Amino acid sequence: MRESLKPGFSFEFQFKIPENKTVPYLYPESPEFQVMPKVLATGFMVGLFEWACIRAINPYLNWPGEQTVGTDVQLSHIAATPPGLTVTVKGTLDTFEGKKLKFSLTGHDGIDLISQGTHERYIIDAAKFNEKMKTKGQVL
Repeated sequence: MRESLKPGFSFEFQFKIPENKTVPYLYPESPEFQVMPKVLATGFMVGLFEWACIRAINPYLNWPGEQTVGTDVQLSHIAATPPGLTVTVKGTLDTFEGKKLKFSLTGHDGIDLISQGTHERYIIDAAKFNEKMKTKGQVL
């Protein structure tokens, strides 16, 4: 981890929404989702916000040995976004305590504010984390 990462750090990330990030694609096994409108799915929106934070933080990590995992998501989803529009995620690192990072985030699709809220990530040692998950998976 580089010492230059400080609270107040801000970033912006853009992504053009393709059709395969709409509700019917979230869980193709779900007949309920199959009949819903083709708009950005909340599940994919959360992933987009996580991706924005990961991209912003990676230059400050010893990546890929150090990575971050999401530990809390508090996001609204207040406007629908059809495919073809570009979502701009803007974020600010509010706090950085130990290995915990907390961000304030907004998302806009060029027409409407689609989301606002917070997201928390935790810095991990990827090898140790993966080994722990391997052991946990053997419980089955």
